[in-house]
Amino acid sequence: MKQIAHLIDAIAFWMMQLSGVVIVTMMVTVLLDVTTRFLFGVTDGGIDLTFIGGIEIIKFGLLFTILYSLPYCVDRSQVVVDLFTERLSERKKAFLEGIYFLGYMLLALGITIRFFEAVHAANMTGETTQDLLMPMSYIYAATVFGTAMLGIRALLTAQRRFCTAMGFNT
Repeated sequence: MKQIAHLIDAIAFWMMQLSGVVIVTMMVTVLLDVTTRFLFGVTDGGIDLTFIGGIEIIKFGLLFTILYSLPYCVDRSQVVVDLFTERLSERKKAFLEGIYFLGYMLLALGITIRFFEAVHAANMTGETTQDLLMPMSYIYAATVFGTAMLGIRALLTAQRRFCTAMGFNT
């Protein structure tokens, strides 16, 4: 079990790295789009280096930046307000965190199921993006992977918290 958890953690780490590359790509796309539009406007259309699809690159880039960073960060970057739990023991806090991460897992499971259905629907209809004409089924499938990994990582984190609550070493 520890080897599987380690593999899932490693995949989540590389997804986080990929999300960093995607966010840099988004920044470069915005910079190029603004620069080429400015150049087009200054030259009254004499120099046209504008390109289509910039908005879609940003839109789907933001989707994948968030979805591919969440699995790695799910157990690291939670804001905890301990107003109600400050007097609880560490074991009880770990148990409550386990329940919280099970909620994350259920949310990710629901999103994964809906996007899995969207992959099938997009394949049946031949749905594509508006500007780049990319098949939406590819985008939905990549989204399914991201949300499924979020669910798996949340489940593993919940299991670790429950083991801590019961006094087992993980």
